[in-house]
Amino acid sequence: MPEAYCLRCRAQRQIAGATEVKLKNGRPAVRGTCPVCKTKLFRITKG
Repeated sequence: MPEAYCLRCRAQRQIAGATEVKLKNGRPAVRGTCPVCKTKLFRITKG
C-alpha cells in the first residue's frame, strides 16, 4: 500500500482505497483517503 503525508494528522499514513490515476501531463499518481481522519490523500508516483 502506498503512503502519503496527511496534512490533518501531520503524519505519514497508508492510503486507504488507493486508486491509480494519470495526471494531465501523463505522470502517474495515487489518490485515496486517510484511514484515521478520512481526509483525501494524493501522491505522485514514479513512472
